[in-house]
Amino acid sequence: MSTPGTGTAGTGIRLHANAPGWALDADVVVVGSGVAGLTAALRCAAAGRRTVVVTKARLDDGSTRWAQGGIAAALGEGDTPEQHLDDTLVAGAGLCDEAAVRLLVTEGPDAVRRLMATGAVFDTSAETGEIELTREGGHHRRRIAHAGGDATGAEISRALVEAVQRAGIRTVENALVLDLLQDAEGRTAGVTLHVMGEGQHDGVGAVHAPAVILATGGMGQVFSATTNPSVSTGDGVALALRAGAEVSDLEFVQFHPTVLFLGPDAEGQQPLVSEAVRGEGAYLVDADGVRFMQGQHELAELAPRDIVAKGIMRRMQEQGAQHMYLDARHFGARMWEQRFPTILAACRSHGIDPVTEPIPVAPAAHYASGGVRTDLHGRTTVPGLYACGEVACTGVHGANRLASNSLLEGLVFAERIAADIAGAAPAGSGPGIPVPASGPLQPAEARYEVQRIMTDGAGVLRSAESLRTAAAALEELYATALTALETDGKTAVPGVDTWEATNLLCVARVLVAAALRREETRGCHWREDHPDRDDAAWRRHLVVRLSATERRALVVTPTDSAGFPSVQHPLSQEQSS
Repeated sequence: MSTPGTGTAGTGIRLHANAPGWALDADVVVVGSGVAGLTAALRCAAAGRRTVVVTKARLDDGSTRWAQGGIAAALGEGDTPEQHLDDTLVAGAGLCDEAAVRLLVTEGPDAVRRLMATGAVFDTSAETGEIELTREGGHHRRRIAHAGGDATGAEISRALVEAVQRAGIRTVENALVLDLLQDAEGRTAGVTLHVMGEGQHDGVGAVHAPAVILATGGMGQVFSATTNPSVSTGDGVALALRAGAEVSDLEFVQFHPTVLFLGPDAEGQQPLVSEAVRGEGAYLVDADGVRFMQGQHELAELAPRDIVAKGIMRRMQEQGAQHMYLDARHFGARMWEQRFPTILAACRSHGIDPVTEPIPVAPAAHYASGGVRTDLHGRTTVPGLYACGEVACTGVHGANRLASNSLLEGLVFAERIAADIAGAAPAGSGPGIPVPASGPLQPAEARYEVQRIMTDGAGVLRSAESLRTAAAALEELYATALTALETDGKTAVPGVDTWEATNLLCVARVLVAAALRREETRGCHWREDHPDRDDAAWRRHLVVRLSATERRALVVTPTDSAGFPSVQHPLSQEQSS
């Protein structure tokens, strides 16, 4: 068993797919078109690097456009990066990398200003012309910049997409990334991908490049109900694992406390009711109108998300209820229409008018605090492979992301990645070495089975029993497909549905293995059988990789402390900060 940080030259596992029928050459390929991906692409292109953006749907279809609340930065009078750092460390429950957080909060304000220079327009005060700032959970100050009331992500996405188009950066839309291409020494050599539908490129192809930036977003579709769009199937994490990269903190899945409750059988993407609604004074109440978060935390409804989600779940358990309520009737119609038009429209489309009635809400899967492990420059343990945004684990979020730090993290670390790439001579790599597929594809219907298993066994409330049941069910899915491949040479037909199902099973297995190993409650990981935080035993990270010798094995290695080991490439033995 190798120690965390030493990396590996790859696992030899690849998805079953046709050989690439077309190819592009570039210096950098960016996979994903949210705030992280497009920012990285713009900065790399500005530095003279031939850049190609690959995205799973259209350029503006990622998770960024769904972000309602805003972007957190110390922009207001009296606020400081140090105060932002303190709030982030508290939310992260002892597992944040303080160096990474300090970079985030100190570089964040200028990064937001550069975003504005790119064309993003934030809401400003009619009286002063200054950016309007609001509060969200875990923040002791108003430091959340927003746009269009509650359409911040859509505005950021619009500005970045238009900037990419103006810059003439080459893009490949409707393309699902498959696997990393690596040369004979394990260095990054590009990606294989499948373009869905007709266009200049169609079917399986390749983009050859010595640098690949993963900005593929999250993995919320591993659960039945999530705020994530349908494209969030963990593709980047699964690709990185197959390429030999390490992932960390995948057990820390943030369940947003206030998601519009559409019924116990609701599946797929659910409407989010932004934390900013509570930031502006909405209350959480039960069916009797009792504010149950008062007395549970000094910030009540504005406590960090894990605390609010647990408070809601406890009240639901106590009362045998399926949801709680968010009461903002005191806002009045004008405030709802001006400040939260998107949420107002979503509620009304489901027959709920928040102007006149409380909103039924319940927690749902929202954000992966963990992901592909990186250093402070976004470098993973695979040479030439970078990661930023939700797919990455930079150490910023620890055990629980502070509200509205996600857009800022994507922005800041995308710029750091681009600077790292631009600061080096254009890299060269050998040709990608074809690797035969050696893992089974899951049938398309396995997606729904994975979601059921994960929702039942690894949701907000977890226990050894529920996690062992989930692990056994996931292993059965994998073993059944593996046996069919090894004994009969049969696997599911390659295609988008089967590739996504396979990726979901991969990340689900990692999440459950880590959640079962972590025998404590910390941040957004809640173990009913271990209800307390245990700093002596568990103030450390779990680093997971796929075994290079036994392709069914997940190697789970605890770190020695709360700090991450250095990202160290076995090819050069050079350590990065």
